[in-house]
Amino acid sequence: MDVKITNQDGKTFVTLDGRIDTTNAEKFQQDVSMLMNMNAPDIEIDCKGMTYTSSQGLRIFLMLQKSVMVNGGKMVMRNMNPQVKEVFDITGFSNIITIV
Repeated sequence: MDVKITNQDGKTFVTLDGRIDTTNAEKFQQDVSMLMNMNAPDIEIDCKGMTYTSSQGLRIFLMLQKSVMVNGGKMVMRNMNPQVKEVFDITGFSNIITIV
């Protein structure tokens, strides 16, 4: 899993590439942990390169979404491939996280 985080004009862009699974979920959580403490974050996650997420990845996305809401921000996930989107739909995460 490769995670790139950039900031531009007050917005945080996260680009994901690869799989989130048991072998790298802890690193992924470390990579996005700084986003969980931002005040009024505006986060856009580009999932075009994300090919898979395990339940551990889903847990991290949920933690991130909750912290964004608590801190008065917003988060959106974009360009999700159909297989990953299906996992979000089946688990109900599509009702919690904005996916466009």
